[in-house]
Amino acid sequence: MNFDWWTFMLQTVNALVLVWLLARFLFRPVSRIITERQATAHAALDEAEAARKEAEAALAQAQTERDAVAAARADMIAAAQEEAAKQESAMLAEARKSAEKARAETEAELSRLRETEAQHWQAEAAALAVDMTERLLGRLPGGARTGDFVEGLAVAVAKLPQMTRDRIGRDGPAVLHAAGPLGGDEQALVSERLAAVLGRPVALRFETDATLIAGLELDTPHAIVRNSIRADLERIAQEVARDG
Repeated sequence: MNFDWWTFMLQTVNALVLVWLLARFLFRPVSRIITERQATAHAALDEAEAARKEAEAALAQAQTERDAVAAARADMIAAAQEEAAKQESAMLAEARKSAEKARAETEAELSRLRETEAQHWQAEAAALAVDMTERLLGRLPGGARTGDFVEGLAVAVAKLPQMTRDRIGRDGPAVLHAAGPLGGDEQALVSERLAAVLGRPVALRFETDATLIAGLELDTPHAIVRNSIRADLERIAQEVARDG
């Protein structure tokens, strides 16, 4: 077997030319295309990643806004409930106050009516008692209405202030009212007892007043001294009405 060096060298040159041609016209374009496609793919991936992040941010923003809306809604509901509770409490307090005022006014009116009714019936009772007493005393003999009241009248006059006693009878005769006409002895007795307590004689003018029922009343410009059944009954009626 013979080895041809020329052939080997030519084939080697052919192989080197082929490699250069492939590198020149095939490997470089393919590599460039691959690089460009890789860059395009990376750009697409970057855009997709950016879009994903943007979507996540938008979702987070939406969630934040939704939470804020929910919180605001909860606050509004709580505020409305609190305001409603306040208004309800205020209305209840006002209603309670009005009810208490109405009850107090009603009780006061009832108390006033009861008091008025009690006073009315007490006055009626007092008037009835006075009327019954007058009827009973009206059946007594005439002498029993005056003679026994002379001493009481003298004692009452004696209790007057000195200045008042000194003025009795100074301006003219003092009027002595009696339930019935007084006899001469009774008039003398009255004059004597008054002179004794006043320390001097006093001019008297005797008048009859059947409304006294029984007793005597001395009437002067400066003092009125009453010692009669009518005066006693009036005083009793006033005390009953006042104490009742």
